[in-house]
Amino acid sequence: MALGSVLGYVTVMAQKAVFFGALKLPPAVQRRIVGKPVVIDGQTLAVEIQLMLKLMEMQPARTQLDMQAGRALLDAQAEMAGGHQKVGSVRSLTAAGLPARLYVPSGAPTFGPLLVFLHGGGFVYGNLDSHDAPCRYLAERSGVRILAIDYRLAPEHPFPAACDDALAAFRWARENASALGADPERIGVGGDSAGGNLAAGVALAMRDECAFQLLVYPVVADRHDVGSGEMFANGFFLTADFMALVGRLYTPEGTDPRDPRLSPLFAEIPDGLAPAYVATGGFDPLRDEGEAYARKLDEAGVKVELKRFPDQIHGFLNMIGPSRTARAAVDEIVVALRNGL
Repeated sequence: MALGSVLGYVTVMAQKAVFFGALKLPPAVQRRIVGKPVVIDGQTLAVEIQLMLKLMEMQPARTQLDMQAGRALLDAQAEMAGGHQKVGSVRSLTAAGLPARLYVPSGAPTFGPLLVFLHGGGFVYGNLDSHDAPCRYLAERSGVRILAIDYRLAPEHPFPAACDDALAAFRWARENASALGADPERIGVGGDSAGGNLAAGVALAMRDECAFQLLVYPVVADRHDVGSGEMFANGFFLTADFMALVGRLYTPEGTDPRDPRLSPLFAEIPDGLAPAYVATGGFDPLRDEGEAYARKLDEAGVKVELKRFPDQIHGFLNMIGPSRTARAAVDEIVVALRNGL
């Protein structure tokens, strides 16, 4: 191995050791490190999340990096925050021509429920590796098989490529339920952030075939400049600059911002839509739009459970390795997934 590669590996391992070590300190010690609590909109940011944000200040902003470096940084952050999570088995496969992974929980029956999972990353970042840890965690603890999909990303493949891939993958899962060990009557769709947007779109399009939708801090509107979008525009991992950047890369000029595939918040809610669980973070700029979508579903007669985790930021689904509070939040999502399917 070349000296540069060795030094790079050592640097990454050192960063990971510092990251995990700091976040496993007692809360009282963490508080002394970060100082006063962050209190906004009547909510107090979890002290370990406050410390995590402080540690992340040492890394470059993704908006300052080229595409390849930005994607590599997100993958490294996700791997560092996800930790090592056990699951019964993982199998790589191809779903509707797309790379995919099937996570099967320990002790799973021959046939059981399955969730088609679509990762976040602003439609520009993310892949099967970036969300490997949460997929393992969700599958093992819920008892639900997870089929993670590596859909096409912008700018190489702008809107609506990701929407088309998500829909094709869900249809493929339905058609190949037996090979996946899935009960065709208990196949749902889920995702976080951009993946939550795609999952909402799949549920709308496949209302007669989708049994459940799991939407974790979903993007449901093309604009994020009101309410929580302004309140948490900077300093809480997901920034206004980043959202503007990926929005330009994902959405071709002239696209209708109220296209329901882009902004499910403006969709007409059909009868018979699958029950939904919507999770938001208190310090997430996407908080208010996700909660507005949950209310829209409820008003349309859809069975929906909305849960805000007031001390969390955007991305907490990926922080289950070192973060006690993020893991506690995801444990509640696990219960919702188990109950939903």
